[in-house]
Amino acid sequence: MHKGFIKSQNLYQEAIKFIPGGVNSPVRAFKSVGEHPVFIDYGYGSRLVDVDGNEYIDYVGSWGPLILGHRHPKVIDALQNCLNIGTSFGAPTEIETEMAKFIINAVPSVEMVRMVNSGTEATMSALRLARAYTKRDKILKFEGCYHGHADPLLIKAGSGALTLGVPSSPGVPLSIAGGTLTASYNDLEQVKAIFRENGEQIAAVILEPVPGNMGLILPEAGFLEGLHSLTQEYGALLIFDEVMSGFRLALGGAQALYNIMPDLTCFGKIIGGGLPVGAYGGRKEIMELIAPQGPVYQAGTLSGNPLAMTAGLSTLRELQDPKTYEKLDYLGTKLAEGLKKAANNSGVEISVNNRGSMASCFFTTEKVRDYRSATSCNLNKFKAFFQSMLSQGIYLAPSQFEASFISLAHTEEDIDETIEASEIAFSTTKNID
Repeated sequence: MHKGFIKSQNLYQEAIKFIPGGVNSPVRAFKSVGEHPVFIDYGYGSRLVDVDGNEYIDYVGSWGPLILGHRHPKVIDALQNCLNIGTSFGAPTEIETEMAKFIINAVPSVEMVRMVNSGTEATMSALRLARAYTKRDKILKFEGCYHGHADPLLIKAGSGALTLGVPSSPGVPLSIAGGTLTASYNDLEQVKAIFRENGEQIAAVILEPVPGNMGLILPEAGFLEGLHSLTQEYGALLIFDEVMSGFRLALGGAQALYNIMPDLTCFGKIIGGGLPVGAYGGRKEIMELIAPQGPVYQAGTLSGNPLAMTAGLSTLRELQDPKTYEKLDYLGTKLAEGLKKAANNSGVEISVNNRGSMASCFFTTEKVRDYRSATSCNLNKFKAFFQSMLSQGIYLAPSQFEASFISLAHTEEDIDETIEASEIAFSTTKNID
């Protein structure tokens, strides 16, 4: 039986006195689902327990990093051993090289890699590097793909295919926004038109190869291949933001699944095993431009710190067995198909996207393939669905526009329980406009 949210509500009221919005990242505030945030006490395996004693099957997984689940024994043991050595030295350690070698061996497009502390740092640094390498200033991004909160990336599309972007956040200068072009994901013809107009000025195309920040979206046949060909034709770099998809969809990331070799790749989340982390890597001739070997400056006091490298390597080593991804794919498919059936049984029309251990359930009858179709969703239905699932012990991302994540700690019983709860939750949305 659900025990309510009294302690969470009290903690939230205290938090908003000292922290903007009471949270340290906006989506945690639960505003879009009409709730106060749930304050977590602890996690174990596939489960979370909040401060009021409510237990949930967790499909957020710290927004993707916890592919092994909460408190995996090998990760915890490795971190405890690391604490006996030290947390940070601001000097090189052997484990940084071990991490670099692991990433390079797993991802064929990466010949050298630099560690940073967040996905935002990774994308920001990769774009600076791309501009330096190409000696060009403009970048092309896709509407709905999120690459962190660096100024050039907080841009939304203008009124037409070839218009420059405009800031989507106060504090981003128009002069910076003017260097960012935007296109619709999965619209290769639009990208071709943008390149015909601006191709000699574009330093890089950056995208999530499998976007997860407008809900999960899948690349259509030929889209990624077309981007690769275009960037080669015009001398621009292709940057894959695999902060979310890297090591989650396959050991080699989305680029391994779709057989594409980007020029640069950004990583995060799983490579830190639940600790703050980021990385960017690519061809040696490009990466050698980074200081101190080259003139492109980028630095970070805690970059490659022993704790993050230890948690990350311990996690990555557990993913080397091919059966790992077979299990994740099986559970992901089971969840997606179960949600479709449950919605149908409840007389509710939805669209479900799934790839491996990522899935999204959209409250729309339209196939969701880009930002426009994603935003056609009925947010009131999602709000009711979320609230019902939460009350039944299923912890989903508190936003229609975030993917759900499955971990190796999830069981078939977890999936069955989730599908059973969803049928009740879908029924609550049936008469909502």
